[in-house]
Amino acid sequence: MNNKQELLHKFESQQAKLGIVGMGYVGLPLAVAFAKVGFEVVGLDVIAEKVAMLNQGHSYVEDVPDAELAPLIEKGLIRATTDYADLADVDAISICVPTPLRKTKDPDISYIISAADSIVAHAGGTGKLIVLESTTYPGTTEEIVLPRLSDNGDKVGQEFFLAFSPERVDPGRTDYNMFNTPKVFGGVTPDCLEVTLALYSQVVEHPVPVSSTAAAEMVKLLENTFRAVNIALVNEVAVMCDKLGLNVWEVVEAAATKPYGFMKFTPGPGVGGHCIPLDPHYLSWKLKTVNYNARFIELASEINSHMPDYVVTKVADALNGDRKAINGSRILVLGVSYKPNVGDVRESPALDIILLLQGRGAEVVYHDPYVEDLSHEGVDCARVELTAETLQTADCVVVVTNHKAYDWAFVGEQAGLIVDTRNALQKQSARGQVISL
Repeated sequence: MNNKQELLHKFESQQAKLGIVGMGYVGLPLAVAFAKVGFEVVGLDVIAEKVAMLNQGHSYVEDVPDAELAPLIEKGLIRATTDYADLADVDAISICVPTPLRKTKDPDISYIISAADSIVAHAGGTGKLIVLESTTYPGTTEEIVLPRLSDNGDKVGQEFFLAFSPERVDPGRTDYNMFNTPKVFGGVTPDCLEVTLALYSQVVEHPVPVSSTAAAEMVKLLENTFRAVNIALVNEVAVMCDKLGLNVWEVVEAAATKPYGFMKFTPGPGVGGHCIPLDPHYLSWKLKTVNYNARFIELASEINSHMPDYVVTKVADALNGDRKAINGSRILVLGVSYKPNVGDVRESPALDIILLLQGRGAEVVYHDPYVEDLSHEGVDCARVELTAETLQTADCVVVVTNHKAYDWAFVGEQAGLIVDTRNALQKQSARGQVISL
């Protein structure tokens, strides 16, 4: 039995042992999905504190509750480690490490390189399937990962197998999960793709094969560039409507009644999370290497990154209408996570809004039911309880993230001046003034 046949048999009979490098919001749910159908999973992370928590049955990822993780740990189906040598006897390794942007907006793939080098040095690639899931620019799998795995003379598609499959995790979402969300796969060779599909089809209902790893890498960037561009469009429409004396929310809702040719996007204070603010820049950077300027991406980034400034201008104008200045005003920010109903503050526009307000002399406090501490990316902002007093004593309340947990009727009854960037109070009567985008 050759390597391909052996892996196919192990994957299809669910007798394989799997390794996952990077136990964050992508890697941990993936580990749980495989373990729940019977695979033994070794999860590797370089942060010892995370590994200790996992081995005690405690999750730090909101979409993976302790009640789901702990039984899998107790049964020995998931074990966490910091040592790549513990991956030596696994049959497949999924790489789910971060891919941040440098301040120059160039992709930082050092985590991918480190993972690939460590696999070769301590776990070996021979006889294994390696799947890269980290978002990156087209060409990374074959230009960066493949040479490292084949440096010892092993042939891809024979001695080892290599593929790329972009993650499609949407934190906080319950209608789509690992099983029912279609997942894209591209292999370096047809045999690589076949082996990958045999494994992931155990936990993915709708696998979507494409012709190459580069095509799969491009798919992910198209998905998030599409969102970034359309969010930028509707954000610019919000500015246009403001200048024309129109209600952008009314315009968007009316346009959304068209049953074809229109997809609803809503404006907001900016974009956040790990994907939309970052992923399009991987594509933009790659295209610069072939002398092409991705104008839509650059323009979308410019518009979206300007929205926090636009919000602060709204706050300044609103306070000015009350004969107050930002300097010295007490401003309460409601919601600081990058999207509703999660506690993730990565790239949240709230961070920029708070820094801009503080830079203009405001006393800024915040409340978020999911975020207990906001010491993040240079932001130092005190958390307060959401009470009638905190709402009444604020010179301005700025709604940045519209969590479902908020009682918007209560907010409207107590606050005197509200800048609502999410249209959260659209159906509420308010004691004071509500200013929308």
